[in-house]
Amino acid sequence: MPAKKTSRRARLIVIVVVLLLVAGIGGGTYWGISTVRDSFPQTTGSLKLKALEAPVSVKRDGSGIPQIYADNSEDLFLAQGYVQAQDRFWEMDVRRHMTSGRLSEMFGAGQVETDAFLRTLGWRRVAEKEYKQLPDRTKEFLKSYSAGVNAYLEDHEGSALSVEYAALDLDGKDYKPAPWDPVDSVAWLKAMAWDLRGNMSDEVDRALMTSRLDKDEIEQLYPEYPYDRNKPIVDHGAVDPVSKEFDPKTEADETGGQDTANGADTGTDAGQPGSGGAQSPADGMGEGGVASGGSGTANGAQSVGEATQGASTQLGTVAKKLDKIPGLLGPNGSGIGSNSWVVSGKYTTTGKPLLANDPHLAPQLPSVWYQMGLHCRSVDKSCPFDVSGFTFSGMPGVVIGHNQDISWGLTNLGADVTDLYLEKVSDGHYLYDGKEVPYRTREETIKVAGGKDRTITVRETNNGPVISDRDKELRKVGDKSPVGNAAPDRGDGYAVSLRWTALEPSKTMDAVFQLNEASNFSEFRKAARDFAVPSQNLIYADTKGNIGYQAPGRIPVRGKGDGRYPAPGWDPRYRWKGYIPQRALPWEYNPERGYVVTANQAVVDREKYPYMLTDDWGYGARSQRINDLIQSKIKDGGKISLKDMESMQMDNSSEIAKLLVPYLLKIDVKDPYVREAQKLLEGWDYTQDSDSAPAAYFNAVWRNLLKLSFGDKLPKELRVKGDCLYVAPSDDSGPVDDLSGEERLVRECGQRSADTAQPDGGDRWFEVVRKLLKKPDSDWWKTRGTARRDGDENRDDLLGHAMKDARWELTSKLGKDIGTWSWGRLHRLMLKNQTLGTEGPGVVQWLLNRGPWDLSGGEAAVNATGWNAAGGYDVTWVPSMRMVVDLSDLDNSRWINLTGASGHAYNAHYTDQTDKWARGEFLKWPYSEKAVAKATDDQMALTP
Repeated sequence: MPAKKTSRRARLIVIVVVLLLVAGIGGGTYWGISTVRDSFPQTTGSLKLKALEAPVSVKRDGSGIPQIYADNSEDLFLAQGYVQAQDRFWEMDVRRHMTSGRLSEMFGAGQVETDAFLRTLGWRRVAEKEYKQLPDRTKEFLKSYSAGVNAYLEDHEGSALSVEYAALDLDGKDYKPAPWDPVDSVAWLKAMAWDLRGNMSDEVDRALMTSRLDKDEIEQLYPEYPYDRNKPIVDHGAVDPVSKEFDPKTEADETGGQDTANGADTGTDAGQPGSGGAQSPADGMGEGGVASGGSGTANGAQSVGEATQGASTQLGTVAKKLDKIPGLLGPNGSGIGSNSWVVSGKYTTTGKPLLANDPHLAPQLPSVWYQMGLHCRSVDKSCPFDVSGFTFSGMPGVVIGHNQDISWGLTNLGADVTDLYLEKVSDGHYLYDGKEVPYRTREETIKVAGGKDRTITVRETNNGPVISDRDKELRKVGDKSPVGNAAPDRGDGYAVSLRWTALEPSKTMDAVFQLNEASNFSEFRKAARDFAVPSQNLIYADTKGNIGYQAPGRIPVRGKGDGRYPAPGWDPRYRWKGYIPQRALPWEYNPERGYVVTANQAVVDREKYPYMLTDDWGYGARSQRINDLIQSKIKDGGKISLKDMESMQMDNSSEIAKLLVPYLLKIDVKDPYVREAQKLLEGWDYTQDSDSAPAAYFNAVWRNLLKLSFGDKLPKELRVKGDCLYVAPSDDSGPVDDLSGEERLVRECGQRSADTAQPDGGDRWFEVVRKLLKKPDSDWWKTRGTARRDGDENRDDLLGHAMKDARWELTSKLGKDIGTWSWGRLHRLMLKNQTLGTEGPGVVQWLLNRGPWDLSGGEAAVNATGWNAAGGYDVTWVPSMRMVVDLSDLDNSRWINLTGASGHAYNAHYTDQTDKWARGEFLKWPYSEKAVAKATDDQMALTP
């Protein structure tokens, strides 16, 4: 272990030195400056690409955003691949290594565990199957895109690709990127689906809570959705009446997906054993060998019994593994989400619809989005694309945007598409329906830069891959997960497998192209049928004045159980029965109310809908605020302008402050020091501007309230790392200390990252506290006393305690003078360069990262600059882009990205949009050929 740390530290030192030289800082040498510029894209003149059939024009505006013009679809996507590789190949390369579980090939042994988990999930294997079943036309588009990327790679290597490759080269890695493959593009959809997978984290957390809380207490922390207060997306049942212009009877019924639950990526089901039923060899990592309890032993590793003595739950270990998987789109929790809404021309100043979208994802540098226009010079069946919007680097087409006829936006539906299954395994078999069934196995070899290859063994049951195998500490399996009396003996513990819709091949890639060329609502819905994973809310508007909504996705129909807790894998009654038919998924077309709002709230009232989508919705704080803002604008005949839509996206109002502040102001605070801070809340309008002192103090009170009432009562697996408490021992606690002579306590320290710990302060916690405020004597308000102060006995005690702790916390962070406090000084955004900018000495961050920015907004505000209350105030997710589309004049639309077009650290377009983004400003979004020509600063010709 020390040798690994030394090796890693040495690599970081080399990288620092290289980057200093490359940046020209170490001596301003010509070599350093030329190396930096070597990777900048050519944006003028002409380039020959032998794979092209006809000339292509690439026009870039003053922000470096490209618009591509071609005579045929193949050339269009080939040019897209070339241009994206010019700006973002490092990002693309890291992404494909992540999705295929090959990060160790680039970065060494420190990524082996992450690779092992991703190999177990098998994203790349599923993507290969998806590619094979895609229509020929879609395959040709993917091949053309790959040809464009590879045309760029033919003429660029090392520092000519990016500064980061220069660092890898001189670090002795001798790394050379492999050619781009169409499957590399398809596999990115798996990362997208992983980060937007729904309630899996909640399912794990509820199981972990059983070590400290009983079932009723857990359910109090997951209250029912407030349908009476926060409107669902579709408010008249599954389907609203439609206009005469659209006949839903003409649509197909199904997604093309199966309605029978096959083993996830195994080809087997109950009673159909797969290959490799014999006991597996150890994998060289102490993770994949098989013991009677489902946890393997490596050479020289301790036995299962020894390893589980005094250890925490296997689900806790699984949770830690999930925590380490790169979240390229964002932390998966109750705060993550997105906003989108569309308003009919009946209520707009333009007389045509206005559509807004701002997905909330992890802040990263460069932004996950890449702005681009893709234009066929003559739009016809052979070249049907005239589309502009936000793309993913490494994937052809436009993900969110508009074409000449329609516009669309996406938010996460949050459907429950994952289930964890407890598996009773022993001697190469797992228990199913009273029988011992051989599980399938496969070996995966992980190549490690600068080290020896590692081999792991992946096991699969009929429910999916056994994800608990990725635990070299060999802890108990499913030790605390609640099970019924009929469950088999735990023995050495249960294994944990994952059933997930994304592990079954789909045609989501084809749906992207169909959306890009759709011209009406019928074609839009047809495209949505193939948008299997991740399940998204799709909003719609067209130039004829229609608006709409469709919930697509492959969403399971369960047998027994509701997906809220891990299910018994041995019981066939808990198997999935199939999927909700696409014709039965909620949708709307020109709803009478004149607008559609989606912000991760409930899609439809569960009492009015026959299928279960999920019970773990966002709780509607943002969506209802948007609804209220729209209503306030259109009442008494008012109209909404494009500027109004932009202003709504920047709304900073705190919904929890509106609820809680009146209670805080009633507390009789005796301490003049704390009273001074309490006065900040008097007359506050609940807006969270970056220069607001009241917003800073309130959010500190909210954070401390959550810690006192809930955080200190949660198990260590949910609390933030470094948060150590003396608590009454649970079943798996370590040595007990007698601190007081009266009570024996154990010191427990949190295990979660600051981005994913609980309580995170999202709008689920708004609902929890809302209910408890009416119960001033609830046990949740009670806290343990210490030698310095008595414990809290009721609500008002704890509120006073939280205000005092907040005052002292902000004094430490912001100073004694409350006149100098501001929310933005606490609530800061740092943009970190992918991989090399996320760890290591501060000089690396200084070279590659940018920031900080002091931000307005907050948790569950429409301007959702999210932060995790358990971990601190730093911004953990953001509106990753913003757009407002004007269907009366597409050239009047507006867009802004979090960073810029370029992924090159010293390029002028690296973060040139960020200041505008932080202020809520937009760029003009030229679309027509005339508008694009007027905005063009650089033009390049690609020729055969």
